[in-house]
Amino acid sequence: MNKFLIALLFSIFGNIIAWMQMNGQFKYEWMRQWWVIGIMGIPVSYFFFYSTRWYYEYFNNYWYVRPIGFSVATITFGALAWFVLDELPDTKTIISLFLSIIIVILQLSK
Repeated sequence: MNKFLIALLFSIFGNIIAWMQMNGQFKYEWMRQWWVIGIMGIPVSYFFFYSTRWYYEYFNNYWYVRPIGFSVATITFGALAWFVLDELPDTKTIISLFLSIIIVILQLSK
């Protein structure tokens, strides 16, 4: 598997854990505990560290890393808000998600 796909998977996993760390409190009472917040921060840091590293090694240009990371975070946030919190996206959110997908496609085109 190439570095881009590994970076993408790590970015998605990091965003899922980060989303749960920040927003899980609205769905699950037990996620408000200080120790849960602290423990979840460890894998998030590793996932984001290595995803950033592998994105950079794949593109050899940091300007590609940030827009893709932002887009993956936006897509992950939207999906989790919908599936976990049952918040349907409105028109502005759908447009933002669509633009995020376009950003990833643009960064992948050479």
